Amino acid sequence: MPVTDPIADMLTRIRNAVRNKKDNVRIRSSKMVISIAESMQKEGYIGGFEVVQNARCSVQNDLLVQLKYSRTGEPVIRKIERVSKPGCRVYSGKKDLKPVLRGLGVWVLSTPKGVMSDRYAREANVGGEVLCKLE
Repeated sequence: MPVTDPIADMLTRIRNAVRNKKDNVRIRSSKMVISIAESMQKEGYIGGFEVVQNARCSVQNDLLVQLKYSRTGEPVIRKIERVSKPGCRVYSGKKDLKPVLRGLGVWVLSTPKGVMSDRYAREANVGGEVLCKLE
């Protein structure tokens, strides 16, 4: 069944898996979803990911994401939310990128130089569409 917003689907699946204390979660794969997962891995919010074959549909691949938890069992991802939606896009210039929770959180942006976190966007001196916020 087609998904109208694959990014929101990805974030919802991760949010639900973290809530249920799962070790990993399967997400429908796309180029944007893979780029967001790479950004989340660079920032330390997920342990890793790999592209696996979907058992139901041979054409579609899935992304198997390993979730991360602290030593006490608390999830690393405490809050994950979609900022820019298909009906209402949110853009941020390079001067407007403020740190989330004084640097403890991350904005994930789609920039002309690719999908990256706000830290890398400030270093690259670019702005873009704010996809999601991680805390």
